[in-house]
Amino acid sequence: MLQASLEHIARGLRDGTLSAAALMAEATARHAATEDRLNAYKCWDGARAARQAGAIDTLIATGADLGPMMGLPVSVKDLYGVPGLPVFAGTDTEFPKEWRRAGPLVRRLLDQLCVVTGKTHTVEFAFGGLGTNPHWGAPVNPWSAPGAPRAAGGSSSGAGVSLAQGSALAALGTDTAGSVRIPASFTGQTALKTTHGRWSGDGIVPLSPSMDTPGLLARTVADLAYLFAAVEGRARVAPRAPGGLRIGIVTNLVWDDIDPVIAETTRAAIARLERAGARLVEVELPHLDRVLDIFRRGGLGAPELRGFLEGHFPERIARLDPAVRVRVDQACEITAADYLQRRETLSESGRAAARAFEGIDLMVTPTVPISAPLLADLDDPETYRHSNMMALRNTAIVNLLGWCALTLPTGLDGNGIPTGLQIIAPPHEEERLLAAGLGAEAVLGAAPELLGPPPL
Repeated sequence: MLQASLEHIARGLRDGTLSAAALMAEATARHAATEDRLNAYKCWDGARAARQAGAIDTLIATGADLGPMMGLPVSVKDLYGVPGLPVFAGTDTEFPKEWRRAGPLVRRLLDQLCVVTGKTHTVEFAFGGLGTNPHWGAPVNPWSAPGAPRAAGGSSSGAGVSLAQGSALAALGTDTAGSVRIPASFTGQTALKTTHGRWSGDGIVPLSPSMDTPGLLARTVADLAYLFAAVEGRARVAPRAPGGLRIGIVTNLVWDDIDPVIAETTRAAIARLERAGARLVEVELPHLDRVLDIFRRGGLGAPELRGFLEGHFPERIARLDPAVRVRVDQACEITAADYLQRRETLSESGRAAARAFEGIDLMVTPTVPISAPLLADLDDPETYRHSNMMALRNTAIVNLLGWCALTLPTGLDGNGIPTGLQIIAPPHEEERLLAAGLGAEAVLGAAPELLGPPPL
């Protein structure tokens, strides 16, 4: 039942061939079978979800239809407020009860009677790209070889795992520098990073209000488009076939130090799109070194998180994950003038780089240039720092320049970990992005067929 598309399942719920209760029972069974090893959830809410699913079946039987997500199991990153569920934001202590209030995005899905399965793990305050968390343990990539657990990607680390696990059919994450795209790429899912400001960040614990964006994860681009349409309250976009699509291949920096197998799977995917009729153009983006230098020095996230903590939870600073605290402490060295100069440099660079879209429809890059690291290796601070920056590099560019992007799978690397293709569009062009993603998925194959099931 859980293998079907969101559209197919939603139709089955309404015509009586499927039930929300049975759907949730299967999700619960999959959670129970693997959660001890995978650690996707900070808070599993299976009992309440089962009761809600039964009530939803009763409503549907009366002819009620409250929206596309009615009865569908959704996991929610532990940064979002969800009534009745605690918020930890990856920290060691629950946030005050007022943080449980649903913001606009969660409220939109709850109003459609989606079934929230629980709160998934996150890197503390979402400040990391690998998925580690010393307070609650790191989710384990379901594609790891036996006895060699690998990172699931972050910061929405539990979100991608919950989809691969089968305990949820869609997931809410956030993306400040790659935090939905990295875990989606590492776990064989799809994800959408929306344009900053398109959706409200109200009801979500912030990392960097200047960069934070709510994001979506799903098993296929088709499911991603279904979920996006449900959130937006509009019709789903139609696929755009690659024929005639002008795609810019970013040539500078994003291929540097890339894993050879990841480079191979990415180039093979791009070549298949070209054979399907896409017109390829090489694109060199200006100012990437400049914007990534700002990012490596803490970007806007470090000073903005420091300000949030000092204003609301100063007592938590001393207890932060050491990998997070080192950047929060370094923020004390950033002056107000430095911060404002960073903002201005990023704004100028975004305007200059946007000219690269003249004459093309979209850009593509490898989503993540490295394989998911072994979790044991990340205990070494220097290995963590290098791997974290490499994992975030290609995705962070999109956030720093103000664009939107999605990722979809392209194959498996030498470690048996999924690889991804990042498709990038200008600001507020999510519909164009999803249309092209649907067309690309039709050519490359949807994840379940392309990758097969994870070993779990």
